[in-house]
Amino acid sequence: MMQVAQLARREGRDTLWRPLQTFSVTRIVIVLVLLVYLSFNAVKGSGEVDFQADWQTAIVYLVLAVAFALLSVYSQKRFMLQLLTQLSVDIAAISLLYIAAGGAKTGLAILFLFPLAGCAILAPLLLALFFVSVVTLILLSESAYHLLHSMPDASPSRAGLYGAAFFAAIYVINRLAAKLIKQEELAAQRGRELQLQEAINRLVISDMGDGILVVGRDSEVYAANPAAERMLGLSFADKQALMKLVDISSLVPIAEAFSAWRARPAEAPETDTAASTYVMIKPGNHFAANSTLILDGRCELFAHLKLRFAKVTSDDLPEGRTVIFMQNVSEIENQAQQLKLASMGRLTASIAHEVRNPLSAISHAASLLNEDITHPTQSRLLKIVGDNVVRLNRMIEDILKLSRRAHVSHEPLALGPFLVEIVDEFVEGHAVASGVIALGPMARLQVRFDPLHLREVVINLLSNAIRYASGRIASIRIHAVSPAINRLELHVQDDGPAISPEVRSHLFEPFYTTSSKGTGLGLYLARELCLNNGAMLDYEYRMDFSKGGMDQPSGRFVITFAMDDTLLPDLHSL
Repeated sequence: MMQVAQLARREGRDTLWRPLQTFSVTRIVIVLVLLVYLSFNAVKGSGEVDFQADWQTAIVYLVLAVAFALLSVYSQKRFMLQLLTQLSVDIAAISLLYIAAGGAKTGLAILFLFPLAGCAILAPLLLALFFVSVVTLILLSESAYHLLHSMPDASPSRAGLYGAAFFAAIYVINRLAAKLIKQEELAAQRGRELQLQEAINRLVISDMGDGILVVGRDSEVYAANPAAERMLGLSFADKQALMKLVDISSLVPIAEAFSAWRARPAEAPETDTAASTYVMIKPGNHFAANSTLILDGRCELFAHLKLRFAKVTSDDLPEGRTVIFMQNVSEIENQAQQLKLASMGRLTASIAHEVRNPLSAISHAASLLNEDITHPTQSRLLKIVGDNVVRLNRMIEDILKLSRRAHVSHEPLALGPFLVEIVDEFVEGHAVASGVIALGPMARLQVRFDPLHLREVVINLLSNAIRYASGRIASIRIHAVSPAINRLELHVQDDGPAISPEVRSHLFEPFYTTSSKGTGLGLYLARELCLNNGAMLDYEYRMDFSKGGMDQPSGRFVITFAMDDTLLPDLHSL
């Protein structure tokens, strides 16, 4: 029963057809060699043709060998039936040639090893031993016939040795083949499991929200999941040659972050802050068709990504690969802000009556007390009360401004004269030295932005810059940049130290501040006003080469304006 079950498994195994086809081709080669052998022995000295029966048998055998080869290629059905038919024809043809040629003295008995070895590989052991027994009986019967007729060169011992050798060889070949077939089954099973695991991995990677890039040493992109393509606005699968991050202008920040990560000391600890960084991805000219991302009814003109790097090495691939995990922090920040905004919405409904009126009463009472108090200690305490009243009132004003939705201005705003007016007002109101704030050329530039809101955004950014700038000439710079034909940016930067990545990740969250005198609403309010006017405010890192020839990390606030066809010609002035 075990042999029958093994036979059924073998008959249904597709991988055995390939050895059977090889077996069939080998048969054709052997028959051709046999014909060459017979051609050298076919003509005797008298010129008469000899071995006529051998020639006929070999020709028929060649025709059947070709038919068996074609059948195994074009009709892969009934494997065991084809195998047994071929083995039977092999043994019959070789037996006829062996007997007609004169028996053991010709050395043709070695031809029996070919079909027997094929049987040992492709058939169960019991069947292989059966065919060995048949061949041994044929050899012994031929030797016994010669011995009974007292023919010369009769050698039953030689036939017995052939049979014993065949038994030993076929047994060893069958055991080795069985072991190889078992290994093949195990490899096939492992292959199916690996394919299943790869399918699961592809499904997980394609559906995950984080982007994944697989890059080489020179920033060439080998693979990217759909989330990464959505974040970057590119389709890496459509490219025939490998794309490099440095060759795409919008991906240069990722390439620079990757180079900085590779240049870090080898002994540096692989902490989360060491292996991750934040970059801004801005769309270039080739993104014009889909360069905006709609979030909460407003357009976000570029993405803020958190990058994390992980190196993958292999013995077969010494240079290795690097996996870049990308997380769209803009979406996370937007969700967090929406939660806080919902809480503030409930707060602003009662802030006017519940907080502002008592605060006004406290301020008025403090003013009246200040008129009658002459003691310095009491005056200092009243000043503390007054300062905190002013701070609370400013916070309330900021909160109330959040509920005022802006209407996008339909009239173009001349950017140059407007900024000159704001800077002059700021310099006078904050006692800033002349020349500290430098304005770049932007006389002909126009944008669509509510003037009151743009004034508040710029003053907020200048107030933040004056706090950290050195105070030297042109230590605060405001200039316009057009990195793409359809985009205009306003940069506000100072020569102070760059914001740390930890602070950067919370920079535009409401009520988050690193100053004891701040409310944490200034930058959040500035970004909200920009979004409501179709623009975007963000902070980006840059390298400053002006300080002693060394790369000094710095940063700047960038306002990206929404442009239309009527405003695009003004960009040529840059």
